[in-house]
Amino acid sequence: MKSTTALALAASLIASPLAAFDLNDMSPDERAAFQQEIRAYLLENPEVIMEAVAVLEERQANAQAQNDSSLVQVNSEALFADPNSYVGGNPEGDVTLVEFVDYRCGYCRKAHDEVAQLIEADGNIRFIVKEFPILGEASEISSRFAIATKMMAGDEAYKQASDTLIALKSGVEEPVLRALADSLGLDGDALLLKMASDEVTNVIAENRALGQRLAISGTPTFVMGDQVLRGYMPLAQMQDFAEAIRAQ
Repeated sequence: MKSTTALALAASLIASPLAAFDLNDMSPDERAAFQQEIRAYLLENPEVIMEAVAVLEERQANAQAQNDSSLVQVNSEALFADPNSYVGGNPEGDVTLVEFVDYRCGYCRKAHDEVAQLIEADGNIRFIVKEFPILGEASEISSRFAIATKMMAGDEAYKQASDTLIALKSGVEEPVLRALADSLGLDGDALLLKMASDEVTNVIAENRALGQRLAISGTPTFVMGDQVLRGYMPLAQMQDFAEAIRAQ
């Protein structure tokens, strides 16, 4: 049962402006009674806690989206107009999708086919790849191979190399890389030298700096419109995002 003190306190809270309420103004007995009433209410109505958590998560998500939007705008040139990044899909598409990828990332591999399906089915997606090796030496070697291929032979060769690397089950030792270079019609010696060049190193460094500015810590991470979409996304979700951007 509610104590007389607690009932009186509740009545005073209802009658008084919320801004005037201060726990420090309570006597020890009033504070203890008030805390007990809160505890009893939450135990009787635990769904209130989940409602409060949902409201908090929604506010945090909205704040993150607003922050991401600002970050994308500030870094738009590096994201959407970087001459060192592969551009595929429809270069004149009305929606641009940027992916930060690590070839040794399991979720990047899972997302690869979904992104390909999106690009093919939609027909109006401009697709940009940011090499973002973060999972160790094999990741960096793979990215260096892809970047060097683009520099030496262009976007078409890059896409072939990228598609092979994302599905590669073996390691990326030199014989594997030479065989891949041969399959692309490229000089393996020249490609290996290019991989070790400062030019390739600078591309990776710039992508990592961009990722840091965008608070990207994992792959895959996507940028679509003015939003940063962290983690794997199924095809249907990417399609929904594209349509939402077009509807704006």
